[in-house]
Amino acid sequence: MEIQDYYAKPNQTIGEHADQLLCVLQQLKKYGYIEDEKLYHLIKKACQHHDDGKVNPEFQLRVKSVKKKKFNRDKEIPHNVLSGFLLDCKEFEEDQDFYRVLFAIMYHHDYGDPYEMIIKEKKLIKELLKEFELFPIKRKSANIIQRMAFDNQAIKIKGFLHKCDYSASGNYIAEYPNDFLENSLENIKIKWKQQNPDSDWNELQKFCMSKKNENIIVVAQTGMGKTEAGLQWIGNHKGYFVLPLRTAINAIYDRVKEDILLCEEIDTRLSVLHSESLEYYSKSFDDWEMDLLEYENRGKRFSMPLNISTMDQLFDFVFKYQGYELKLTTLSYSKIVIDEIQMYDPEMLAYLIYGLKKITQFGGKIAVMTATLSPFIKELLIREIPFQMDNICTFTNDMVRHHVKTRHDKINVEDIVELYWKNQEKNKSNKILVVCNTIKKAQNLYEELQKQIDNLKELHILHSRFTREEREKKEKEIISFGKTYNEIGEIDEQSGIWISTSLVEASLDIDFDYLFTELQDLNSLLQRFGRCNRKGKKDISEPNCFVYLDIDKKLLTGNGRFIDETIFNVSRRAMQTVNGLLSEKQKIRLLNNYLTMDNLKESEYYRGERGYKKTLEWIEGITPYEYTKDDNHLRNILSKDIIPSPVFEEKKDEIQYYLNFFKSENASSIDKIKAKEEIMKYSVNIPYWQWIEYMATVKNGTGEVYPAIQFNRYNVLPVMECIYDELGYRNMDYKNIVREPNFI
Repeated sequence: MEIQDYYAKPNQTIGEHADQLLCVLQQLKKYGYIEDEKLYHLIKKACQHHDDGKVNPEFQLRVKSVKKKKFNRDKEIPHNVLSGFLLDCKEFEEDQDFYRVLFAIMYHHDYGDPYEMIIKEKKLIKELLKEFELFPIKRKSANIIQRMAFDNQAIKIKGFLHKCDYSASGNYIAEYPNDFLENSLENIKIKWKQQNPDSDWNELQKFCMSKKNENIIVVAQTGMGKTEAGLQWIGNHKGYFVLPLRTAINAIYDRVKEDILLCEEIDTRLSVLHSESLEYYSKSFDDWEMDLLEYENRGKRFSMPLNISTMDQLFDFVFKYQGYELKLTTLSYSKIVIDEIQMYDPEMLAYLIYGLKKITQFGGKIAVMTATLSPFIKELLIREIPFQMDNICTFTNDMVRHHVKTRHDKINVEDIVELYWKNQEKNKSNKILVVCNTIKKAQNLYEELQKQIDNLKELHILHSRFTREEREKKEKEIISFGKTYNEIGEIDEQSGIWISTSLVEASLDIDFDYLFTELQDLNSLLQRFGRCNRKGKKDISEPNCFVYLDIDKKLLTGNGRFIDETIFNVSRRAMQTVNGLLSEKQKIRLLNNYLTMDNLKESEYYRGERGYKKTLEWIEGITPYEYTKDDNHLRNILSKDIIPSPVFEEKKDEIQYYLNFFKSENASSIDKIKAKEEIMKYSVNIPYWQWIEYMATVKNGTGEVYPAIQFNRYNVLPVMECIYDELGYRNMDYKNIVREPNFI
């Protein structure tokens, strides 16, 4: 028998399986994702020979056995390692190419260390392959194979091998084509022309259309159509739109789905990638006849042509775990738009910039698009990534939307109440947004305002620590309240106060009349301004943005976790120069004059223990396969979903009903998704350290224990003792709790 006639799977020979991989490979080449002919032929070799080692008699016994037998470590060597001993170096013109393919084949499964097996298991390898011509691998060659883990061509070969192998073995399509986006974008223009026949792509969007094959950095003020510009830059190519917040991701997904793609063939065109994507699909496609699990899997397998994603779904490849090559290789022929880069903390920024550097080295293209970008972050980008100077552009004008008044004071209810009642007396539109730096401050202000505002229906609070159900409801309410125009196209006038946090900076399309805000770093502050007089259509003869220059000193921790003291002080100096009308161009000048590398190079954000510089150096020092995929540190702001104990007590019958339904043998997979979603709507996402503190109180007997909601062995949603009321979630002060004795 020829090697290709042995079995790779119970119903498929090695040759048949290899042919499946080659079909996938040919499709990738057809889409233009593999342009280098030499690389294509090396990947082809890896696909043809990756499973040759399965010819060994022990594997053939197992694959033909009626009863499923386990791998026997005493008698067997993983087939990926054995495959390497059947690869003839004479099939290659250059030694380096032979070793590249050898590396891809021998490391395409994580069944132990191939290097150790090559050195220590020579006798068993020889015995298992005694019926075949063997091409021995000596220690010197084993060392060279190991070093291929650092070779870009070898990484690509392995990444494409994974892509083809997983697709063939899983019987799914590796890539769906993007042959629709450029035409679909015309749907937006048609919609514009219905309102204004002279509508056309603006200067920003035309710039992005002209730079489709370049890496670009674009700064454009709010309302200029950055989403459309980013999509124009992606064009008919595989693309990822990366944003920091799920709310913003969902909003863009809905816009693209409805306004651009007109809800046509969504299941093969557009995906959303974040930790709650399946739940979001189940809400978005309630009446659609679609296999939601299959739809979600297409996104997770990186098969979809257009994707809206959080950073952690893509950039964990920087930890170089076994198999990371598939993700990096996919991104190497993709175009990636990074939106709102200024919102990442120093560690996340280091992961992101290092990842972008690797993507561009491997052939991918990137576009950084944001409303505000400091020279400091721009310099960090330019240090690592090749940008031509004429591909870095700012789009702004002399529009004046904000009349700013700075106050050397802490934010307080007296000023807010004074403006509120003054506007009420004048019967003026009275939409007031209050933005605090912490949830605790927002909650305290809300409580104080409650005492001074008679009509509680006009007072609202929104932050990230409400249950999913309540937060979603509040987000819809603030978007409705914060619209610019009413149903007949006039400026919408309402009265009310919303208190929030940085949650509103970039995730919600809202337009308030007035803004009261604590000083944050200048980038964030200018983003907050964008939530007030967003369209520039409101009266600015009097101040509409009130900035409080003093904050609680304990927030200036210097570790980058809250507010970096250096960045805060520089931002404070910048805002002390502002008092009156502030144009869009003046905002750019403020950033350019103050948030510079010279001003921030000694900050904790840059040089601290958890700062950008040290994090980048650490990532660069990670060796391939040092970490497993589960070890990755990308979610450095660890969080945990919990159900607050007051919510659990109120809803426990309903929770138990849906849990029973979830575990029912008669429930379909979609039914289970919906049942789980019904339970998860009562959950809150909290900082992981608060969960750890609570568990410590449970251990020492001061914290009360609640039964967890267990979906299955690995998926558990705990109930946590805490406070939960109209202010949302609050942590318990366990030190001051006096409990009744628990008599049995």
